[in-house]
Amino acid sequence: MRADRLVATLLLMQSRGRVTAAELAYELAVSVATARRDLEALSAAGIPVYPQSGRGGGWSLVGGARTDLSGLSATEAQALFLLVGPAAAVSGEAKAALRKLVRALPQTFRADAEAAAGATMIDSTRWGERDRPRPHMVELLQAAVVRRRKVRLTYTNSARERSERLVDPWGLVDKDDIWYLLAGTERGQRTFRVDRIVGAEPTELPAERPDDFTLAAAWEEVVDQMEQRRGATRATVLIESRFVPILRDHFGRHCHADGEEHDGRTRVRLAAPTALDIARNLAGWGALVEVLEPRSVRAELARIGSELAGRYGEPGR
Repeated sequence: MRADRLVATLLLMQSRGRVTAAELAYELAVSVATARRDLEALSAAGIPVYPQSGRGGGWSLVGGARTDLSGLSATEAQALFLLVGPAAAVSGEAKAALRKLVRALPQTFRADAEAAAGATMIDSTRWGERDRPRPHMVELLQAAVVRRRKVRLTYTNSARERSERLVDPWGLVDKDDIWYLLAGTERGQRTFRVDRIVGAEPTELPAERPDDFTLAAAWEEVVDQMEQRRGATRATVLIESRFVPILRDHFGRHCHADGEEHDGRTRVRLAAPTALDIARNLAGWGALVEVLEPRSVRAELARIGSELAGRYGEPGR
């Protein structure tokens, strides 16, 4: 896990004062190229790590060798925890490393560093195929989460209706290259897609957050609710086994293969909000996919086929 290495790299530099990429690679059992990328990532994140060329050179931490992390400013500490914090949701080792790192920070920095570590998480399970750039709004919202300040949002919903909200930002989640903001509102917890936020104005009003709030637990509830809506309709299909990975890319976690059939085909269970959603995804497969059930999906496929034949079929045939 990269977060573990970044923390270990920083602590190693604190104890030695200066390291080379080759020394770091040996200590952490990674390639020299990987060690160099980790050092560059720390530097890019705002941590005071810099290279020195020539004989006796290497990478150093501004302030020299220290056993605590007092060489970091408050802003630099936040930058480090924003960088490595998301991995703590999926790695016990990263979580332990972050706890140790927090204890090494000066007392005045700890609250903001802990807030930064919990401000963002990454959910690597797909809901579909995505390839989107990181929204520029993410850094602004991260800062508001860390500082615990309310944000005035201008938001456009799925129906393209625009509204203004004053929210308490609680955390950000990156799922499938789509960013979500979990926030408190006058109506309770709400989830906002960051790419639908057309304006965000930080305020100096203190944000409120439940004492027992954790981003991972709150996001799990959001996922459960979304999965129930997304999996409202289920279908069972037969498809050649070699095509199962492609179906899995289309349907994400809503695709489950039951095992190979005798004729070289695999029985696969699919789910989507409606029968039409499933039919639309399968229509392009033609006869390569056989829908066993339910009847509603078969009916939608028949209707789509009739529409296509009516529009594109040759006259007189």
